[in-house]
Amino acid sequence: MAEAAVSPLRHLPSVDRFLRHPDILVLVERYGRAETTQAVRETLAAVREEARSGVGIDEAMITASVLSRLAARAGPRLRPLFNLTGTVLHTNLGRAILAEEAIAAATDAMRQAVSLEFDLAGGKRGERDDHVRALVCELTGAEDATLVNNNAAAVLLVLNTLSQDKEAIVSRGELIEIGGAFRMPEIMARAGARLREIGTTNRTHARDYADALCPETGLILKVHTSNYRIEGFTAEVGARDLAAIAHRHNVPLVNDLGSGTLVDLSRFGLRKEPTVREAVEEGADLVTFSGDKLLGGPQAGFIVGRKDLIAAINRNPMKRALRVDKVRLAACEATLKLYRDPDRLAHRLPTMRFLARPAEEIRQQAEHLLPVLADALGGDVVADVVPCRSQIGSGALPLDTIASFGLSLKPEGGGRAVEELSAAFRRLPQPVIGRVAEGALVFDLRCLDDEACFRQTLLSLRYGGS
Repeated sequence: MAEAAVSPLRHLPSVDRFLRHPDILVLVERYGRAETTQAVRETLAAVREEARSGVGIDEAMITASVLSRLAARAGPRLRPLFNLTGTVLHTNLGRAILAEEAIAAATDAMRQAVSLEFDLAGGKRGERDDHVRALVCELTGAEDATLVNNNAAAVLLVLNTLSQDKEAIVSRGELIEIGGAFRMPEIMARAGARLREIGTTNRTHARDYADALCPETGLILKVHTSNYRIEGFTAEVGARDLAAIAHRHNVPLVNDLGSGTLVDLSRFGLRKEPTVREAVEEGADLVTFSGDKLLGGPQAGFIVGRKDLIAAINRNPMKRALRVDKVRLAACEATLKLYRDPDRLAHRLPTMRFLARPAEEIRQQAEHLLPVLADALGGDVVADVVPCRSQIGSGALPLDTIASFGLSLKPEGGGRAVEELSAAFRRLPQPVIGRVAEGALVFDLRCLDDEACFRQTLLSLRYGGS
């Protein structure tokens, strides 16, 4: 009996013999001997367990399993996907999609040596900030500019430079928490600044700032509350008035815009956000903002403002730890240059293109895709075109939404069936990410650029009877 139970194992090839199989030799050539050997060992171990349960041994299936393991190990963990969540700047999905000009510039920087810190005119060491400094100043009206790897780093560096072991005055209504539970008071503490809270959550007055100023004051920090809004019985001091208070006491005013924008968003039908140029003109000594949110570029944090303060920031040893690499710098430069032609910005910069898409155009796209999606899903899912609301995301204009259209997918059974349907779309070669609302999986099509690729991806869908 025991002999009969283990007899299938006699037909199981050894690792060495299997590695000499012609189909496996092809995999060795493609993936390398070490990786292929590991995949063969893992596969044979799994087959051995199955054989003990009486499952037959099929060498073709073993080879296919080895190939599947190798392909999975070699594939990227950071996978391209379709963002159909309705959130244009989705933090979990990589925020801004770069313009083709930025992608080309980044590719060139990766492919060859570049003049990152080399002055071609003088033949001496240069500064990497020089590649974007003049451009940023041109677009913002600032005296000088520098950049680091994100806006949290920009705020950290400014606080450490100007307010280490000193007080930083902030309104209680502006002590925000950003993504990942990072809170402004904690960033200030890490920077070595002592938080001086003033006012109340909903009301802060000019006298609160004036009363808090003392010889221990390092700076006044104004934080643009872009990721929430307090309404009702409220009061805050405007940036221009705050600048006057700060300058009367010879204290720098730092205005953290968070997302930051270089153009008036109202031209795209959105509520107006303060632009970086306006913040500079209102008298802020330094302004900080992000590169990968409303600006539509790669992850970066910009610091613009007074030349003497930027010089002090660049002398801070922390600057080296927070600087950007050549790839990001190249992409930043290319993105910023697009702002020199604001009339074509919505066509060339994906973030602005998505935000500016007319709802009627999206509705027509949804109508075209409805029969394709219904055919891919079969009769177990009811598919409809539905109106929906998109949002900007990444903390920008959280209460403002944009009219859009999407595809609503309601499987029979609801509840768990919706989750299974969502999982089926996540398993596609290029996953499709939507949102679950009111018992349906909804795909907001505002950010669907490549419709042909989406149609091709649907051919791999496996769900229910489809």
